[in-house]
Amino acid sequence: MIFPYRTNIRPYRTPYMNYGLILLNVLIFILTYGPVVGPDGQTAFGLRSWAAYYMLTPAAPYLWQFITYAFLHGGMLHIGGNMFFLYLFGDNVNDRLGHINYLFFYLAGAILSGLGHMLITGGTSPILGASGAVAAVTGAYLVLFPKSLVTVVYWFFFIGTFDVPAIYFIGLKAILLDNIIARETADTSVRIAYEAHLSGYAFGIGSMLVLLATGVVAGSHFDLWSLAKQWNRRRRYRDMVQGGYDPFTGTPAAAGRGTQTTKKPSLDSHQMERIMALRTEIFALITTGNLATAADKYLLLMQLDPSQVLPKQYLLDIANQLMASGRHVESAAAYENFLVHYPSYEYVEQVELILGILYARYLSDPEKAIKHLETARQGILDQGQLKMCEAELQRLKS
Repeated sequence: MIFPYRTNIRPYRTPYMNYGLILLNVLIFILTYGPVVGPDGQTAFGLRSWAAYYMLTPAAPYLWQFITYAFLHGGMLHIGGNMFFLYLFGDNVNDRLGHINYLFFYLAGAILSGLGHMLITGGTSPILGASGAVAAVTGAYLVLFPKSLVTVVYWFFFIGTFDVPAIYFIGLKAILLDNIIARETADTSVRIAYEAHLSGYAFGIGSMLVLLATGVVAGSHFDLWSLAKQWNRRRRYRDMVQGGYDPFTGTPAAAGRGTQTTKKPSLDSHQMERIMALRTEIFALITTGNLATAADKYLLLMQLDPSQVLPKQYLLDIANQLMASGRHVESAAAYENFLVHYPSYEYVEQVELILGILYARYLSDPEKAIKHLETARQGILDQGQLKMCEAELQRLKS
């Protein structure tokens, strides 16, 4: 047998709400569990008769039973197991969500696991226990801290311990083995609400992924959502490279042209992954209209690898954004980069004119200003722009 007894991370703040839920469950158990006289006149320990009214009765449930059932337990092992797992995994989830949000999450887990049990089984037998809510919290822990280590005690012919990542312990042991496989091989005489457990895990994992993806819950580089994004970036990188993408220039590789290739910068795998991540972020930000942040990301990309090239319109949009925000040195560099890689752009004279104005009025470089303005003058068709270009040239040469 194996049993977890600790994790290798500790909450930054005291998880008062989790402690409060554990204490409340224990107090309610003390009040609702005790000696009960059966129909045969024998006395045994069990749920007191008046407390059965607060169990979840699928045949005709009251709304409040979707919460009250989760605070009732049918024995010492029942509440002991649930509260231990709530303590083991709930502390850090409480720390990440905050007290009030954690309380609502716990109650939502209880409601959704109870509802899932009803919908899946269609049964009429009342259920009780915090297992569904605890499963939701455990599922949330899997998403938030998948790489944390769970120390497990095992005893077969001898006793020992070993550490296993939470994603494997929860995913394989708690979900697959203890609920999916056990559900198919369980003794039907033993009533365990596997459907409530699985519904709780599904809610905890699914809802936490959504909260991380939408930014409602602050993520980290080690949560499941971030790991999935990192995997997807690596997958896209491999696919693009295999398809002929050149990660050093950001353009398709020029194969078989007989031209001499330039020496590429020496970048390690971490830098290359960071480059791909920045390019992906820039594309997404431009697509959603967030040019200001996209421009910041572009400058970071240039620091990592100045040979990177964005698609034509994206690079032009970023150059325009940099100019509009008053970052004239950076915008001039972006426009110059644009001219180097897209010299046949249909409105190239507009870019030449902008560069000429930048060098003349903001960067105090008359030599470069004259060069770009004279190039622009040869292609400008708009009379107003042509007049402005000639006036600037005359001012610089006088």
